Amino acid sequence: MPDILNMPLDLPCGAVLPNRLCKAALTEGLADPRNRATAAHERLYRRWSEGGAGLILTGNVLVDRRYLERPGNVVIDGPQDGEAMAALRAYGAAGTVAGNQLWMQLNHAGRQTPKSIATEPVAPSAVALDLPGDGYGVPRALTHEEILDIVARFAHAAGVAEEAGFTGVQIHAAHGYLISEFLSPAVNRREDDWGGTTGKRARLLIEVIRAVRARVGTDFAVSVKLNSADFQKGGFSFEDCKTVVGLLNAEAVDLLEISGGTYEQPRMMGGKESAYREGLPESTRLREAYFLAYAAEIARVATMPLMVTGGFRNRAAMVEAIEQDGISVIGLGRPLCVEPDFPRLLLSGESDGTIAWERRLREHPGPVDSAIPADRARAMLAWGIQGWFCLQLLRMGAGDDPDEGLGVIQAFRDYAANERAAAAALIRTGQGAS
Repeated sequence: MPDILNMPLDLPCGAVLPNRLCKAALTEGLADPRNRATAAHERLYRRWSEGGAGLILTGNVLVDRRYLERPGNVVIDGPQDGEAMAALRAYGAAGTVAGNQLWMQLNHAGRQTPKSIATEPVAPSAVALDLPGDGYGVPRALTHEEILDIVARFAHAAGVAEEAGFTGVQIHAAHGYLISEFLSPAVNRREDDWGGTTGKRARLLIEVIRAVRARVGTDFAVSVKLNSADFQKGGFSFEDCKTVVGLLNAEAVDLLEISGGTYEQPRMMGGKESAYREGLPESTRLREAYFLAYAAEIARVATMPLMVTGGFRNRAAMVEAIEQDGISVIGLGRPLCVEPDFPRLLLSGESDGTIAWERRLREHPGPVDSAIPADRARAMLAWGIQGWFCLQLLRMGAGDDPDEGLGVIQAFRDYAANERAAAAALIRTGQGAS
């Protein structure tokens, strides 16, 4: 019997994944100051395509340039001029050079739009992020007409993705972005048909799926990324998740990715010991993947194939998730920031696993200035680890290899400088908050 990781997967739409490994969505920050794709996307995604994963998901492509996840996002929010469309086609061609599937992740950042881009973001209700500092503004509640416009924006972006040569889209309904906000009773306090019951809170997601499917062909993949839970008091719960999955069973969804967390509770960034529900057996809690325990239970409800991302580092854990837990696709994110050909090495049998880079960076962060107060140093190290991975993507986009020796504090500073420069560039083009 062939290795399960090498086995193809037939999707409901008729598309076929050549193997069970996916390069999961990772924010790249490689767009130009007009939020168009660039040659850096081509270089990076060609490298990932040649790296062996059967499915590649892009990072956030935003459907409204007023509300970005970060300044360097690609945006599709209207007619694409010749230059922008040519750049997207080049991006799509580079990302499918090895015969893999390439799906564009579509998103609206909602209230998780930085203040450097929008001083007043939007959300289902005027509920501010509970975060230290002043990085995010208090959102205003969307009107009914604005919500309908957002649905149309997702459908338009999906149509552009199909035209540009991408083979599918993923609708981002996780991690505290706009659709996830609508799903959460802690953020969605509406009393109209877009809020209240779980079904009403899921209406935006369902309407987006239907509009996207109506826009694209029947053989074009449409997937969803959904939180197993927000891990916040009064937020989107695991029971809510199972209810929403039941609703998705009636829609044309080809793959469901299970994740979890928000900016306020960033469980998608690691810390698997806190990502599982209390009461699970120790043997389950200690398994590699952050959200596998949830996904295994959801597999008993879902009728579409499931994907899990977060924490997978070794072949044995990946194979077990597929063979024992009902998972169809294994998502790999951070490992591919450092080893872009890790899927090829796994599939060929040249490797059985990779380094847990997050642990190595926590244990060996590099030089830390003793003059930095301890609490600030801890925060810089936490955000620096995130920046460390993002900077590796910038390096590969520039045609360089990842820098494994980069220190975490230096990464924090370099990443912050990059984001400031990108935000300033947006302002110069008439976008962003001046």
